[in-house]
Amino acid sequence: METGLALAFGVLLTVAVWLLLARDLLRVTLGLLLLGNAVNLGLFVAGRLPTAVPPLVTSLTENGLATANPLPQALILTAIVISFALVAFAVVLFERAERRLGTIETEAMRVAEPPDGTAPTKATGSRGSSEATGSAGATGAAA
Repeated sequence: METGLALAFGVLLTVAVWLLLARDLLRVTLGLLLLGNAVNLGLFVAGRLPTAVPPLVTSLTENGLATANPLPQALILTAIVISFALVAFAVVLFERAERRLGTIETEAMRVAEPPDGTAPTKATGSRGSSEATGSAGATGAAA
């Protein structure tokens, strides 16, 4: 059972990374969802999977039994909430970007880059030259 869940974890993680590397925002959102589920499954498998034993111990004689570990279960519940919040934030962010730019394709969202491919040049101001003379003047005055 643990081997099958470990393989499912690997498949979920692989598909999530593949979707996150896509150039479509909808696929990125689905990749975030799958990544959250893969992490939850990984935490669940790492917490051991004893069968048919409750996490609560009713008597001192049952302490020797392999009980379910409640810590990974609590971590998974927390991870589910965090994953949902992350995906909800990403959906709102992507929706806002689609409203502003008119597309969900990441290649078309290149606002900072001009369409002709030339990089914007940095404007050199008088500040750079005054700092150079100021530092030279300070060393000259000290000598």
